[in-house]
Amino acid sequence: MFLVMEILRDPLWNNIRLDPLALALLETPVMQRLRYVRQLGLAFLVYPGATHSRFEHALGAWHLAGVALRLLDERGALMDIAPREQQVVRAAALLHDVGHYPFSHALEEIGVTDHEEVARPLITEGAIGDCLRAHLGDSAPDEVFALITGRSPHALQGLISGSIDLDKIEYLKRDATMCGVPYGEIDVDRLLNSLVLVTLPDSTPGIGVHEKGLSALESLLFAKYQMYRNVYWHHAVRSATAMYKRLVAVAIDTNAVAADTVARFTDEGLLVHLDTPTLVPEARTLLDAIRVRRLHKRAYECPAATLGDDVGEWIASDYRLTRRVENAFAAELGLPPGAVLLDYPAKTQMLGVDIPMQRRDGRVVHLTAEGWEGALNLPRLSDELYRSARRLRVLTANRAVVPEQQVLRVLRMEASEVAAQLDRGDALLT
Repeated sequence: MFLVMEILRDPLWNNIRLDPLALALLETPVMQRLRYVRQLGLAFLVYPGATHSRFEHALGAWHLAGVALRLLDERGALMDIAPREQQVVRAAALLHDVGHYPFSHALEEIGVTDHEEVARPLITEGAIGDCLRAHLGDSAPDEVFALITGRSPHALQGLISGSIDLDKIEYLKRDATMCGVPYGEIDVDRLLNSLVLVTLPDSTPGIGVHEKGLSALESLLFAKYQMYRNVYWHHAVRSATAMYKRLVAVAIDTNAVAADTVARFTDEGLLVHLDTPTLVPEARTLLDAIRVRRLHKRAYECPAATLGDDVGEWIASDYRLTRRVENAFAAELGLPPGAVLLDYPAKTQMLGVDIPMQRRDGRVVHLTAEGWEGALNLPRLSDELYRSARRLRVLTANRAVVPEQQVLRVLRMEASEVAAQLDRGDALLT
């Protein structure tokens, strides 16, 4: 009996083969919405080719999951993992982004529900839940969701959510290709061929990397650093992102859109929904500026490595306080609300600090901060590269100038101290 397969042409991976399960999942409205959610949010305002969608990325993740499973199976690593369990893993790869907000990750920075939690009812209920149950059994939706959120005991969990998961490999390659930059060069073939099943410290099986794939792992780290430095955290991309975050936050506060409905929109659908005569002036100014690419400019910028540890972290972690400071800065400079924005992007880990690696003699060790003799200390290097790529920025409309020393003094204050000064009504810039 032959399994009916459909083949899609993809600019990155060429032929992507879809089985009946993948085809059924792709036909659901939840997956079709991803055609209209850009993978890189507002990066297309800087890199015109960056209009690829979460839908394309999901197809690529499905494809890489199939390649990885086939390679593991050829080496006999999947003898104890039933074909049905492997299909659950591939379904998780395909569905891992269904909860994404319009314009990618930006809105998670303002405190809305994490996209993985948004995905829970989309996967466990409705058309996708019905499809998974029909093809893989009643427990399949919960198993898929556990894999996506990194909470599954499955031996192949690391393929879906982890330090070297297939999602990272796919988006780095695709993003670099579509942006037209040479920074996402990853030795994908070598890395996939180096994936192994190892015994983890808790005596359970999990995904690791063979020592022969160390150079490919290094290529993944360097590619990620270059993409963050040159694409994801490009100053104009971050300016547009900060404006969009502020736009949506104001829209939620003024009931122009309900917070619990934002995740249902597509990129353009949300902007159209907000484009009404009743939109408050601050949000209207930001919306119109984004549409014509009239972005806030850098008035102050400082690398994280120069600022030092913990300085300004409240900008990345406390958006409500950040907005209060933005408003105070604007008022003291005689500017309207929304004319001054603070941006300090955060990525918890560029590369995990505890990656299982199988040495050539069969021993399993972990890439930790200690590293080992004769090899790059990848976790420590990852931390250094992260701080090098990260920038704290003050962005202003119409090239407004800010007093840098006074701004830096505020940024160096503890969050509680800043909040207390605001509560007292004291000026921040004097």
